[in-house]
This record gives sequence, C-alpha cells and structure tokens, in this order.
Amino acid sequence: MTYSEFLRILEPFREEKFAAFQQKIIRPPRERILGIRTPEMRRLAGRFRENFEEILAFPDEYYEVTFLKLTLVSMLPYEKFLLRLDECLPLIDNWALCDCFKADCLKKHREDFLPRLEKIFSRGEEFYQRYVLVTLLSFYADEEKYLPIAEEYLRRADTGKYYVHMAAAWLTAEILIRHYEWGLGLLQRGVLSPETHDKAIQKARESYRLTPEQKGYLQSLKIHHKS
Repeated sequence: MTYSEFLRILEPFREEKFAAFQQKIIRPPRERILGIRTPEMRRLAGRFRENFEEILAFPDEYYEVTFLKLTLVSMLPYEKFLLRLDECLPLIDNWALCDCFKADCLKKHREDFLPRLEKIFSRGEEFYQRYVLVTLLSFYADEEKYLPIAEEYLRRADTGKYYVHMAAAWLTAEILIRHYEWGLGLLQRGVLSPETHDKAIQKARESYRLTPEQKGYLQSLKIHHKS
C-alpha cells in the first residue's frame, strides 16, 4: 500500500466541519487535519493492524496519519511496544495525540515500565513530561501503592509549561477523586505550584464523584480564593 492509496482509503471518512472544530481545539495546532472522528480512527487502526510497518513509514502530513501510527503502536504486545516507543514520542506535538496514546499492554507491565517512565520524564520536554503524567493517570492512579511515585513526578514536573501544568492538575484531581484523603495530603504538603494547586482543585470540584462537603472543603484549600 502506497501513501496515496492510504489517503484514498481515509478520504470517505473526512468531515470538513469536524476538521474545522479540531483546528480550534487541538493545541498547539496541526496545519493539516482531515476531520475523521476518533471512534472511526480506532476502527481504522484495527483494519490496518497488519500494515503497521508500512504506515509507520508514511509522512506525518496529517494529524490523522500520526494518530493512526500511535494507535497502531499502542496495540502491540509489550516488548514490541517498547521497541517502537522511542520513535513515537517525538511525533507527539499536541495534547490530543499525547492523551490518546495509551498502550493497553501496560496494564500487565506497570512495574516493568516504571524505569522507562523515568527515562522519558528526564528528557524534560513538554510533551514527554505530559506523556508520563497522563500514563500515571491512566494506568497507575487507581492503586494507592503507586501514589508516592505520582507525587514525586508532580514535585518535579515543570508546570511552567502549560500542557505539563494541565496534566499535573488533571492527575492531582483524579487522585483526589479516587483517594480523597491521600489527595488532601498531597495538597497540604504543597507539592504543586500555586497555579497548578488551584487548577487541580477546580478540576476535582467539577466531578460528580465528590460530595458537596468534600468540594466545599477543597474550595477552602485554594491558594487564590475565589467563590
């Protein structure tokens, strides 16, 4: 399959209005977007599963091509996923690609993957750090034994970078929702910058999974108090 043939296969799934919408919300913006909805993209990834080597060689001209590359790699068994990970991470240049790059194989290899998370995070770039924080949220935040690891990454996160700041707030909010008392301790220990601390509280208070009493107490913990 050539790149031109591949684009012709994608063509019937394009939606111009959806492409315009994505142009507004994907940040930093991608210059060229076909406008294919995410569920359809995932179905296409299943269809192209046997062609992933070919697709990985295609240019990253369109957002959807990069999305499909990352999705196909995320479907690989753990050892094969690791072999492809280093070539995938530089392709992540916006929050949407970062947050959709979730490899199910990590569910059974969380301990094994921790050294790789450290290696990625230590690179320091914005979407490398966001990838680590989002991966912690997706695969580690449910179990309390991993929360000290999450806290250490939150302490080290460069939240002066906007998309790291937002991911740190999101991870903290989910810790508050899933492990409320532990999350309170995280806030009280002053782990986060003031801006990220308050954003995490905002996100947690937006959840239906906390009680009104919990939300009220969280509001009292905001550094910049606002009603």
